Amino acid sequence: MRSIRVLLVDDHALVREGIRSLLQLYEDIEVVGEAGDGREAIQKTRELEPDIVVMDISMPSMGGIEATRQIIKESPAARIVVLSRYDNLGYARSLLKAGALGYVPKKAVSTELAAAIRAVYRGDVFLHPSIAKGVTKDYVQLIRSEREIEPYERLTNREKEILKLLAEGYSSHQIAEQLYLTAKTVVNYRKNIMEKLSLENPAQLIKYAIKLGLADNDS
Repeated sequence: MRSIRVLLVDDHALVREGIRSLLQLYEDIEVVGEAGDGREAIQKTRELEPDIVVMDISMPSMGGIEATRQIIKESPAARIVVLSRYDNLGYARSLLKAGALGYVPKKAVSTELAAAIRAVYRGDVFLHPSIAKGVTKDYVQLIRSEREIEPYERLTNREKEILKLLAEGYSSHQIAEQLYLTAKTVVNYRKNIMEKLSLENPAQLIKYAIKLGLADNDS
């Protein structure tokens, strides 16, 4: 069985030595190289073509976030597992956005790092429990916001314009005058908007528009 080829990236040689020693305990994991900063990590990834890059965050010359972004861009086959002393949701967000698939704090035990390497090698995502809850909460909030915004994006530009004016308190007659339409046409637009947004009455429509921030605060 082929071993998982790993590149270690950390600016402290003693840390790299310790991680290497721990990973040598696992027959299916092989450390093929080391790098002391982000720039060297990019170069070594090109040269060694590792399966997994175990990446620190704070390093001189180039940090882990930018190095992750560059490695994913230049060597898409390489997968990144972050191993950091920062048990921090903000860093996790940035690194996941940059393309990392695993995040493990340095306080974790070696079996957790090995599990992360194996999971990411399989194409899965591995998040240590200390930050997994926060990332999951972020995702749920994103999905909820997308559910609210997505129907709005199905509206035409004219429908969005009328919805904004309704949110600002204009009547159908006033909107008709502003847009050079008949009041009946505006009423029909309003009906179509409510159908697209699955709203039952004009009051719900106004509430929806205000929630999206469509009303001009100066009006």
